[in-house]
Amino acid sequence: MEDILVLYYSHRGSVRALAERIARGIESLPGCQARLRTVPRVSTVCETSAPAVPDSGAPYVELSDLDECIGLALGSPVRFGNMAAPMKYFWDGTITHWLNGALAGKPATVFTSSGSMHGGNESTLLSMMLPLLHHGMLVAGLPYSESALSSTTTGGTPYGASHVSGSDGNPILSDTEARLAFAQGQRLAILAKKLSRP
Repeated sequence: MEDILVLYYSHRGSVRALAERIARGIESLPGCQARLRTVPRVSTVCETSAPAVPDSGAPYVELSDLDECIGLALGSPVRFGNMAAPMKYFWDGTITHWLNGALAGKPATVFTSSGSMHGGNESTLLSMMLPLLHHGMLVAGLPYSESALSSTTTGGTPYGASHVSGSDGNPILSDTEARLAFAQGQRLAILAKKLSRP
């Protein structure tokens, strides 16, 4: 089995729901397995730290997860059109991987969730692509050959899967959001398998 890392930060559950659906798409391809990981919250108080193991959900990511994966799906909620601080903090600590080219040539994709339509989904997806491009990863979006992309009235963009949770933070994906997230995971797995062959 070859691992594809699904790395996300989720505050109210929407990004986690997308991550789990993307993982199902990855695992629909024989020989591929999704490795779900998250990042700890960033505290404004320097004296506190997150527990070594999260209370629930995926384990915290380790830098070795980047080495061991053949591809990466990266997810974050929208924070004023940008990725959330915990995810940015993690990527700021990957200088050694950048220097060593550990991620160069591996495929990657991004996904997000916002509280409102036009809440910054596309700019957040673009912001998450930046560190991946600097690492030399091959970023893949969602092509319009995915018919749900043309018919969605909720989330979904050519830059990557997205969810619109509404003001109440509803983490339940619409049918089209779920289909697009699954398709994105499946597409990433296909690319990762092709690119990992010697």
